[in-house]
Amino acid sequence: MKRIFPRSIRARLTMIAMLVAAVLFCLTAVVTLSTVPANLRGVEQSRLELAVRRVASDVRMGQLSSTLQTPSQVQLLQVVSADGRILAVSEGRRPEPSLAAVKPPANETVYETERTFAPDTEPRGDYLVMAMRVRSPRGETTVYGVASLADVQRALLWLYVLVFAGTPLVVLIVGGLTWLMVGQALRPVERIRAELAEITGKDLARRVSVPESGDEITQLATTTNHTLDRLERSAETQRRFVADASHELRSPIAGLRAQLEYANAYPEETDWRVTGSRALAAAERLTGIIDDLLILARLDAGVTAARQVVDLCDVVREQVKRRAGGRVPIYPDLCESAPAVGSAVQFDRLLTNLLDNAARHARSRIDVTMTVDDGEVVLTVTDDGAGIAPKDHERVFERFTRLKEGRLKDKSGSGLGLSLSREIATAHGGTLTLTDHHPGAQFVLRLPMRQDG
Repeated sequence: MKRIFPRSIRARLTMIAMLVAAVLFCLTAVVTLSTVPANLRGVEQSRLELAVRRVASDVRMGQLSSTLQTPSQVQLLQVVSADGRILAVSEGRRPEPSLAAVKPPANETVYETERTFAPDTEPRGDYLVMAMRVRSPRGETTVYGVASLADVQRALLWLYVLVFAGTPLVVLIVGGLTWLMVGQALRPVERIRAELAEITGKDLARRVSVPESGDEITQLATTTNHTLDRLERSAETQRRFVADASHELRSPIAGLRAQLEYANAYPEETDWRVTGSRALAAAERLTGIIDDLLILARLDAGVTAARQVVDLCDVVREQVKRRAGGRVPIYPDLCESAPAVGSAVQFDRLLTNLLDNAARHARSRIDVTMTVDDGEVVLTVTDDGAGIAPKDHERVFERFTRLKEGRLKDKSGSGLGLSLSREIATAHGGTLTLTDHHPGAQFVLRLPMRQDG
């Protein structure tokens, strides 16, 4: 299907502006041509008729002077008797005998006509002639008035020139100005487009220039730069994530492969039970890393797990029950109920990671408290270990980050647990932070409490 409007915004706006201007000027021209000519003639007619009636009034009362006072824009006034004698004429004008040929059809009625002639010293042209027959002491008398139509015709000529030649010209001017103004307005957009076209995935550090106009284009450029900031951070996170994931997966895979290659090379010297146990442990570590990576990938993609009302106190009690008899005892201090809306599986994974981390570093005990504060469920997990330096409070939540002490205590860790826990908390509208505490470390989880109704 053929397009009516061009694809270019600049061309479309120019065409629309020209169409609107053309419609408006055409309507204006129609109104003007239907009213102005009649108004111009009406002014001449009113002026001449007033002069004729004034003279006719003097004739009725017998006060006619041989010289008539003629207003401006009226070329000639003349009074003629019934027998054709000229009784009075405008001052400084010669009589015009040809006017006697104009006969009004009735008394006391102004008769109007147009004639082409050259009265007295006036140039030849079109003139408006009015005649009025009245009764006077001298008998029946006719009053004539003559006014030139040259000014009316000249004004109408200019009007027609302006309408029929000026309208297309004005439409073209409107189109040209619109083209220039839209081009000027869209120039920053074109610059932003060109700068964006030069930005590649390998060079996300570049930004588009922000105009100082403070209008919508400024907002567009600002939003574009914010989007590029997020893309750069996302790309950097992805590159770091892929590199770290490759590194973390390489170690257990390399260890598993070395064990299997040795067992395959020396089957008689291999204790297959021990080798199988070690291989199974490496496989379990790989499974844990992959599971964490999959959950992180879903959270990064914004995939929402099935949600329901979960009593976090029950989740804590179940965790404490499973960990009974462990190296470090857990001392829970829980409120009666702490309902929250979310994924029970992810909540359990979050608490598992926090308790695993606490059990890895605690010396003699782990304290778990659950309270409700101002519409929020607040969970704290505290250990009495060596603690974490303030400078590393945020660093421990970065993916694949493992502090020196953590690597010494558990060489099989992946550094994903705390990062995954914070991502789960954020996905559920909450926060997970590490606060100052001595001795040991204290993690504080805040989640929106489920409101009844």
